Amino acid sequence: MNPLYANLPTTIFEKMSLLARETGAINLGQGFPDAGWPRDVLEAAARALTEGYNQYPPMLGIPELRQAIADHYRRHQAIDLDWQTEITVTSGATEALAASILALVSPGDEVLMIQPMYDAYLPMVKQAGGVPKLIRLEPPEWRLTETALAEAFTPRTRIVLLNNPLNPTATMFSDEELALLARFVVAHDAVVISDEVWEHVVFDGRAHSPIMAQPGMRERTVKIGSGGKIFSLTGWKVGWMCAAPRLNQVLARAHQFLTFTTPPNLQAAIAYGLGKTDDYFTTMRADFARSRDRLASGLETAGWKTLPSAGTYFLSVDLAASGIALDDVAFCDRLAREGDVVAIPVSAFYAEAPVTSVVRFCFAKTDATIDAALERMAKARKLFG
Repeated sequence: MNPLYANLPTTIFEKMSLLARETGAINLGQGFPDAGWPRDVLEAAARALTEGYNQYPPMLGIPELRQAIADHYRRHQAIDLDWQTEITVTSGATEALAASILALVSPGDEVLMIQPMYDAYLPMVKQAGGVPKLIRLEPPEWRLTETALAEAFTPRTRIVLLNNPLNPTATMFSDEELALLARFVVAHDAVVISDEVWEHVVFDGRAHSPIMAQPGMRERTVKIGSGGKIFSLTGWKVGWMCAAPRLNQVLARAHQFLTFTTPPNLQAAIAYGLGKTDDYFTTMRADFARSRDRLASGLETAGWKTLPSAGTYFLSVDLAASGIALDDVAFCDRLAREGDVVAIPVSAFYAEAPVTSVVRFCFAKTDATIDAALERMAKARKLFG
């Protein structure tokens, strides 16, 4: 067996979801919505399934979706992409990450990752033979500094893995931070694999800034997106990679030997959805922001100290600021078993030197689920003192 995977521990999501099933706790751990997907996008997928083509679609993705992605980013982020040479459709963003890493990382290349980070990044980089270099962010600001970048970049730096907006911190990197990172990348002749699946799930009037738009980054960025995140259909697994032709050619070659292609009816439906008017995206963001505020207000009223959430489906509680002495793992275990609510310890998203005082909750739930969880969190506040 491959020792990398044979020795991987059980993921925190599997552990906490198992606890939820065993205890009957409300699961605010795993990040998927239980409502809110657009009905017309579902209907477009159904029509394409029953009336459309159901054999192998083009390896790069159906032309309608690649054109829709290019049009969408031109309209929403002022990025001009050639749909024929700069876009590859993938079976979800995780496959896009795998294809990007396999295509661009050679054994011995140093790969910079910002922790806390999506748990798939590190094993993917190691499997490709990359040498991980970790940059550690700390609450409550979770800011990227010039000092941290200067310490992490070396002459062997080839790839930077960026997640913006950042899960699990629910923060967005500022334009100043992106410009700072771009300067380091250009100076070291590196490439950024930018995981931007949360680009539309941002709140309070914020707008997503793609690092591809920074000076010098157009030719050295792989921008990854997700139809599942944009339309609250996480099980569909429709993603994409956007990159300059010299990069996209190699990305596509890696993709063709992973999943090769993606269900054509789902591609057609996502193409339809990406052409929706701005009203859809504005309403979607407002609905998630309302759920965020409902959970945050209830937690604060019950005596829990929350951290700001600028985007994603997530809201964090600062245990230390809430007067809780337990670390995040012990807290989440006890909360599930005695408080009947499942959360995720943020330390699980660190490979080294973890922050152990922050836990993450998912607010992409119905009002009834949030209210039931808040009732239990109010009782748990007394349980923890």
